[in-house]
Amino acid sequence: MTNGTDGQRIVIIGGGPGGLTCARILQQHGIDATVYERDADEHARDQGGTLDLHEHDGQVALRAAGLLDEFFARARLDAQEMRRVSTSGELVQRFVPDAGDTSAPEIDRGQLRSMLLRSLRPGSVQWGKAVESVTGPDAGPRTVVFRDGTSVQADLVIGADGAWSRVRAAVSDARPAYSGVGFVEAWFDDVDVAHPELARLVGGGSAMISDTDGAFFAQRNSGDHMRVYLVRRRPLDWMTRAGLAPEDTEGIRAHLLQEFAGWSPEVLRFVTDNDGAYLDRPLFALPSPHTWEQSASVTLLGDAAHLMPPAGVGVNLAMLDASELALALVHAGSTAEAVRAYEATMLPRSAERQAALDGKADFLLHA
Repeated sequence: MTNGTDGQRIVIIGGGPGGLTCARILQQHGIDATVYERDADEHARDQGGTLDLHEHDGQVALRAAGLLDEFFARARLDAQEMRRVSTSGELVQRFVPDAGDTSAPEIDRGQLRSMLLRSLRPGSVQWGKAVESVTGPDAGPRTVVFRDGTSVQADLVIGADGAWSRVRAAVSDARPAYSGVGFVEAWFDDVDVAHPELARLVGGGSAMISDTDGAFFAQRNSGDHMRVYLVRRRPLDWMTRAGLAPEDTEGIRAHLLQEFAGWSPEVLRFVTDNDGAYLDRPLFALPSPHTWEQSASVTLLGDAAHLMPPAGVGVNLAMLDASELALALVHAGSTAEAVRAYEATMLPRSAERQAALDGKADFLLHA
């Protein structure tokens, strides 16, 4: 099969689900692409919590990648259960999926990444390659300069490098802004044995507890682990203002208990009983809508293109972006034509989603 992208040097920056999905689909169609990832290796850091992949976007991308059956072999269908619990610990609402429901199965982010990595040809991912800049003319070739002093040239650079994308600067001056809402992440291990009260409260999937000022989002992960996100309107520098440091677990716990004072002791176990430290995760968003003048040699996907507050769609949109871009490159007469076709669909879609959220995350406090 030949097309206008044959022989083009395609570089993907970012080895998350979006970048890896793009590389996988390109390779399936005989198009070479190299992924450059800043992590030192696959196990360099925790990859985050569980993801629900939707049948109309994330699963569409996996089907195009030829990995849908493997995904379902790994996914947790029962983890689609959702509960709403009051701040006093009472079950308010419960959604239990029908038997065989495959609309939004859960999979750990690390498991998804591992599956995608194993699907690529050996050597497709170059590890320890943090990008410093992308230079060169709009018509190409572009030069990707890495922080280790090396560089590569490419006819097309695909920025799949997340919220703080270095590729984005080649086409846009936009930078993420703080939403005013922050997550504090807590972990729980051996949940059914070590934390039976919380296990009963959350059930087999996810649970939400909220009032107008704050929320807890608890989600089961594989291996009897659980992550909980403690959500509140906070200044970006709330920890410094409170005289705290990331390693001051007891001080942070006392601060959180003040923030959620009045909630029942049962639900405050999400604050008091966690295993290990807390992680501060402030929420950022790109301006809405985020668009740029089309370039023949650089494009963006996922959070690099349309970072928004988390509404359960981020990874799904990144993978759908990746699928559509890869297939455009397969069928187009040139990389410029492929980028134009891809962005003509992706930008309006992401603008619509961004407009619905308007860069704010307040909806997370009382969803």
